[in-house]
Amino acid sequence: MYSYTDFYINGQWVAPTTPRLLDVINPATEQSMGRISLGSAADVDKAVAAAKTAFITFSQTSREQRIALLEAIIGAFQQRLEDLAQAISAEMGAPLWLARKAQAPSGLGHFMQTLEVLKQYDFESRRGTTCLRKEPVGVCALITPWNWPINQIACKVAPALAAGCTMVLKPSEIAPINAGIFAEIIHAAGVPAGVFNLVNGDGAGVGSALSSHPDIDMVSFTGSTRAGVAIAKNAADTVKRVAQELGGKSANIVLDDADLEAVVSAGVVSCFTNSGQSCNAPTRMLVPAGKLAQATAIAKAAAESVKPGDPHAADGNIGPVASAAQFDKIQRLIEAGIAEGAELIAGGPGKPKGLETGYYVKPTVFSNVNNRMTIAREEIFGPVLVIIPYRNDEDAIAIANDTPYGLSGYVSGEAQHARRVAARLRTGTVHLNGAPVDFSAPFGGYKQSGNGREWGREGLEDFLETKAVLGFFNDE
Repeated sequence: MYSYTDFYINGQWVAPTTPRLLDVINPATEQSMGRISLGSAADVDKAVAAAKTAFITFSQTSREQRIALLEAIIGAFQQRLEDLAQAISAEMGAPLWLARKAQAPSGLGHFMQTLEVLKQYDFESRRGTTCLRKEPVGVCALITPWNWPINQIACKVAPALAAGCTMVLKPSEIAPINAGIFAEIIHAAGVPAGVFNLVNGDGAGVGSALSSHPDIDMVSFTGSTRAGVAIAKNAADTVKRVAQELGGKSANIVLDDADLEAVVSAGVVSCFTNSGQSCNAPTRMLVPAGKLAQATAIAKAAAESVKPGDPHAADGNIGPVASAAQFDKIQRLIEAGIAEGAELIAGGPGKPKGLETGYYVKPTVFSNVNNRMTIAREEIFGPVLVIIPYRNDEDAIAIANDTPYGLSGYVSGEAQHARRVAARLRTGTVHLNGAPVDFSAPFGGYKQSGNGREWGREGLEDFLETKAVLGFFNDE
């Protein structure tokens, strides 16, 4: 049983102003696996004040000092990888193999990538007689989700530290335990008091207080588009910077010259990884109409090979979804797909046989879907794939772009053909022929998938302001 009932503020663990406890539920057992406190505006005020004071000195640290700090965090992080993996698996249901292979190491990967960016980044440049300086934006509110929890914490905290910013983190109350462990990593690494602060809580109690706080200079948020809109409105009165990575409904275009068997099978597995709880999951598979029947048969076989099960079981491919609310939402959308006439070819409503306890969802595939159906429009955030037929490349591009989202996309086929199609997609990332994620490449979305970019050089620049010092070089 984990216990993080205090908040990490100004380098110390402090009790909440008004105690209010919350059990963290293991989605595989539906039982409590830990306990946190829910914070309030008063706790936010304390954390922001600590960050504001710390900014005075931390913003003036040298590149070399911040390099040493990131190196210390990386060393402390490496020592806690297994602790993070165990906590993430228990609090949000990721299979332990995935938590060890991807969930926990992804956070470490962002710190390592940011370290390399920091070593090379030019914080000053010359334009005529003017010096252009890149300076830290200020005190940042970092609000992170439950689906890839330490990944999203790290890809915000690392560049914020590298830029010279100070911060207050509010992790998701659904999966907050890894954030407590991360605060211990920060402390062990010797991060100066007040630079990093952690306040647990929900959106109403802590998220709103952070996003509207007059002493917060920037909000970096990852989560639903609905919540992102609310945060942007809260931030508007104080004209603070808002960077957001929001929802997605990514198209996976299987071109007519792709290896159908390999690409469709891989697309199913990719969609279902992390129980479908990835904002960039390839949830809309677009296939040539003439190959729909063949693609459907391949997808059915691939889906039936994916087995939900105990996150600690060696033979479990996917775990439960993260919460009862998420389970209920997925069930409603599966029922909507059936009601609207989509062809259910695998999975369906209800829990898998033998898994009555836990928020387990049957790996589900719908075929012969059209892009106006609810299951093709809404982000389901579960192991549910829709297959949509298209007539030609122009039709595929139009269907792919016909969405309020624009976070990611996937195109498979002959290389030049795939590149031409990728160039037409209105999305922040496109994976060609199964290319994996690249932590050095910017990550973020078009349209209602957000604004700003995380990861790599662009991720650092989101936490920087530009100052023009005129006449700086006039004495030369």
